[in-house]
Amino acid sequence: MLTVFTRAIIIYVFLLIAMRLMGKKQLGELQPFEFAITLIVAELACIPMSDTQVPVLYGLVPIFTLFIIEFIFTKAVKHSLRIRNLVNGKPVIVINPQGIDYKAISSLDMTISDLMEALRGNGCFSPAEVQYAIAETNGDISIVKKPEANENPRTKLPYTLICEGKTMSENIKKADMSEDALKNMLKRKKLRTKDVLLLTAESGGDYYLQPIKSPCETGSAKELENV
Repeated sequence: MLTVFTRAIIIYVFLLIAMRLMGKKQLGELQPFEFAITLIVAELACIPMSDTQVPVLYGLVPIFTLFIIEFIFTKAVKHSLRIRNLVNGKPVIVINPQGIDYKAISSLDMTISDLMEALRGNGCFSPAEVQYAIAETNGDISIVKKPEANENPRTKLPYTLICEGKTMSENIKKADMSEDALKNMLKRKKLRTKDVLLLTAESGGDYYLQPIKSPCETGSAKELENV
């Protein structure tokens, strides 16, 4: 038992020093190669810590090797834009003044649900409030709100009526609307359900319509109401 205790302390201290030298970054701020190294280091540290038959050195040497690799990568990324783009990727604009960029989110393997969750995390409950949204290389979404979004804070919750060509019947009821009225509205705009990337609406408020192949538009949700 004392042996396991001592080995755990040695490995912990070594990891603490190595991670300290790697810099002060939160997990969410790690670049892809840094995150991969962190996962591997965690696995390597567990083996000699739990198995007394494995020499401690067998855990410390690979960890030290990965630290050297991370150090070299960091220096290379810092001094070469080409290597930085190759290793980390580039920030991608996923929302612009024309609306949601379907090709951009597809290239990132991001769904509309992922995007909406990220927007809510930034205090935006509809893409209509966003001037620009950028997917950063570490996976975070940075946004620039429209001026009117700050001047007129949202007081109603928008419901998702159509998401990636699929109708959300439950949400239509919550928004006090009908599927027939929704179909008629799309028909007037010469759109089919499968042509719609996102449609959100507030009960008695505004709607946000984002077709897959054309710019977004907003309007009064009364167009969607069953009246």
